[in-house]
Amino acid sequence: MKKTVIGFALSAALLVGAGAVQAQGIKMPAASPSQKVEQVVGLSTISIDYSRPSVKGRQIFGDLEPYNQVWRTGANASTKIKFSDDVTIEGNKVPAGEYALYTIPGKEEWTVILNKNTKLWGSDGYKQEEDQARFKVKAQKNPRKTESFTINFTNLKNDAADVEILWDDVIVPFTVKTDTDAQVMSQIQEQVVNNPNATPAMYAAAANYYFDTNRDLKQAHAWMKKANTGADVKFWNVHAQAKIEAKMKDYKAAIKTAEKSMQMAKAANNDAYVRLNEKAIADWKKIK
Repeated sequence: MKKTVIGFALSAALLVGAGAVQAQGIKMPAASPSQKVEQVVGLSTISIDYSRPSVKGRQIFGDLEPYNQVWRTGANASTKIKFSDDVTIEGNKVPAGEYALYTIPGKEEWTVILNKNTKLWGSDGYKQEEDQARFKVKAQKNPRKTESFTINFTNLKNDAADVEILWDDVIVPFTVKTDTDAQVMSQIQEQVVNNPNATPAMYAAAANYYFDTNRDLKQAHAWMKKANTGADVKFWNVHAQAKIEAKMKDYKAAIKTAEKSMQMAKAANNDAYVRLNEKAIADWKKIK
């Protein structure tokens, strides 16, 4: 009888232990899931790592997140924002690197803070003297409420993008600018101007950039002609040369070059470039 009682107790203990192990292994959804968003702006990359709390029927700003107090801008650990290159944010120059993104919500205006200390849990231990930059931006009314706290990128350009903070009925945007032009011009200097072994593709890229940014058209034309010399000439580069000639108001040369590009495109069965050249030739014939 004693052995039976001992055996029963041991079995019960094993069952309880197994239940505890199972309970410990239950996976539950995170209250504030983590997210990482990344955006290439020109030649630079901006990434943001943050956690996403939800409204859940609560009053957010002015209550759950009080006005005029430093906020972690999300949940859990402080939100991180990282720049692969130097940037300018709302007029503030910010070196490449990673920063904690804090904010101070207000009814009409928010203060956005980039802080050098990225090791804090939320805003506990935040020190203003460790700020890299802080600036004020206007808060906007969100006509479509956002349940889960969100940070995203909008209004993307070659040298800028807006970062938007959205939660509940509030949107807070700020603009990040990159020095794309200086980066591209540095490459052109190194790979084309100072490179006696520049390839046709390098010449074409430099010429197109000069054309697109309204720089020295004579230099752009010279580089594109070099790109269009040799055995492996591309019909799209010949078309680009025609556009440069037209921008230089040499419509006679532009038409002749476009006709060459059109014949090459026909041989390559590229209808899109055939049509591009046909339209360009028709337009330039009206002008010359």
